[in-house]
Amino acid sequence: MRAVLVLEDGRVFPGRGLGVEGERIGELFFNTAVVGYQEMLTDPANAGKILVLTYPLIGNYGCAAKFNESKQAWPFGFVIKENSRIYSNWQAKESLADFVKKQKILTIQGVDTRTLAVHLRQKGQMLGVVSTLNFEPKGLIEKIKAFRKNQSASFLPAISAHKPEHLTKRRSGAKKIGILDLGITKSIIRQLEALGLAIIVLPYNFPPKEILRLKLHGLIVSSGPEEDPGLREVVENVGDLIAKMPMLGISTGHQVISRALGGKLAKMKLGHHGVNLPIYNPASYKGAITVQNHSWVVDADSLAKIKNIKITAYNLNDRSIEEIESKKLKIIGTQYIPASPGFNEINSTLKNFVKYLKRSS
Repeated sequence: MRAVLVLEDGRVFPGRGLGVEGERIGELFFNTAVVGYQEMLTDPANAGKILVLTYPLIGNYGCAAKFNESKQAWPFGFVIKENSRIYSNWQAKESLADFVKKQKILTIQGVDTRTLAVHLRQKGQMLGVVSTLNFEPKGLIEKIKAFRKNQSASFLPAISAHKPEHLTKRRSGAKKIGILDLGITKSIIRQLEALGLAIIVLPYNFPPKEILRLKLHGLIVSSGPEEDPGLREVVENVGDLIAKMPMLGISTGHQVISRALGGKLAKMKLGHHGVNLPIYNPASYKGAITVQNHSWVVDADSLAKIKNIKITAYNLNDRSIEEIESKKLKIIGTQYIPASPGFNEINSTLKNFVKYLKRSS
């Protein structure tokens, strides 16, 4: 099946479809990870985007439902160099081709993704369109222009929990936390469960007064799609909860908390999307390799004007803010994703948040 990817600057990348026909427009970003394609496709933070993978062979270990990060796939488009015709993994239940067909992900293969990645690195993230229906660049570019002018709808109502969901039973002595669900991933929930926490997942727009009535020991504002119109309401609600309970913001959740404090965001030319992003703590000079998936960062100058907020980690490559903390306000914010460092291991950031829960009880 013939397919084409057209960028808003006029660059054209021909390819072949992978079983799903259609035409979708979204912002392109590339991820440099070697593995994890299924997790990326089911990460709600990628809703409405066109995901480009730079690793040349995708699908060689297949797919299995146990590795989904959420209930479905969220990107509008998926761009790869080569789809593996065979897969080999003892946990695999289906091929990547079967997965994208089932999830109805408009996928284009046969694209020179290395050239595409270099182009985006030079020009910056931009809108593009994947099509198996129309192959005339001028007409597709006009559709991109029209798409840019229109205000996109919020993905949060579809992503978030619709009502409070108790994931774990309250055990004696267990700390009860809420998760404001902007797109919480299953891998984070598994770590929180391993810490013995009683977890309640809350709708993204759950009122602050109702959150306080739950008498939580702490609140996590999860990762999720950036630039979403629904985040304005989340920022206002979180602002009413500052200093009233320990809070942890993850990726977009970190941006939400920073905005609620009075901070501002800045759009990056390229964004950080991968599993090997280096950060360092200026106080200890200790470094770490992190998982990241964001195109916006908190502006350092705007944070400098906010009392009781300390920047505790920077990105080693561009010195963008990676972590903030306030013991007085009981806040931790991480631009990176506190992924598990290994089998059944728990990220130190989540352990640090539990210390906040214990100190405030």
